[in-house]
Amino acid sequence: MFNGVITALATPFHNGRVDYKSLEQLIDQQLSHGIQGFVVCGTTAESPTLKEAEQLQILEFVCNKVKGQVPILFGSGSNCTQKTIELSHKASAFPIDGLLIVVPYYNKPPQEGLIQHFETIANNVEKPVVLYNVPGRTITSIAADTLIRLASHPNIVGIKEASGDLDFLKNVKPLVPADFNWLSGDDETSIEFTYLGGDGVISVCSHIAPDSMVQWIQKARDKNGQVLEEFEPNKQWIQQIYTAPNPIPVKAALFHRGVIATKEMRLPLTPMPDDLETTMLDTFKKFPGVL
Repeated sequence: MFNGVITALATPFHNGRVDYKSLEQLIDQQLSHGIQGFVVCGTTAESPTLKEAEQLQILEFVCNKVKGQVPILFGSGSNCTQKTIELSHKASAFPIDGLLIVVPYYNKPPQEGLIQHFETIANNVEKPVVLYNVPGRTITSIAADTLIRLASHPNIVGIKEASGDLDFLKNVKPLVPADFNWLSGDDETSIEFTYLGGDGVISVCSHIAPDSMVQWIQKARDKNGQVLEEFEPNKQWIQQIYTAPNPIPVKAALFHRGVIATKEMRLPLTPMPDDLETTMLDTFKKFPGVL
């Protein structure tokens, strides 16, 4: 259902408001370079600082722009089960293809709490659910036994696995349904993840090099082992996208490419420090097509 390269869309801002002109340019840039899906209002969108009305307005805008060309996942997850269900219902009024539900953050639920959280949501929403495991942001991580149980739910169809732990994929994939979607959430390990049996990536770096990401992921899906060697040098520029918290660097890069009008962030995030930005741009220059 969900595979290939799915871009986790950033939210451009201008003078404190969503910059829809820049967002339109970003969507056009992505679609014209072969991106195979979008996540709306995920981590990269600065969703914790978006009001609910803004989230739904952005979703409506993206749906109207995309017009069914590629699948759309909406990030409706939170650390409150009921709030997640309520936002999921509102988002499901739009032509989306699924819901990306993050592991609850801050309140550190036990594994049984994760099971009940995700099963309750899956039982009460209209769209398929993709789990989002990102322990670097949530502290709590989905354990192997928990994922095996959740993957048996008919409305839980996949996972965005952002831990970077390739052994998790290798050990658990044989124990879940064959049609369960495995999407990497870690750009640096995404090619090896896909080569080992994953279905693709929900990517930040695809904002910057969409053509290359699509080609690398397709080669990995085709089990072309040469892609691992081909991709290896590119980790140098990909690492630069994460020298400050996402999406600070990628918005700076998009600005320098002329895709978005400003590097503006919403507090508590702030723009990229000048020294880090200079290093990032200098690194990009070593890789044709990146900047």
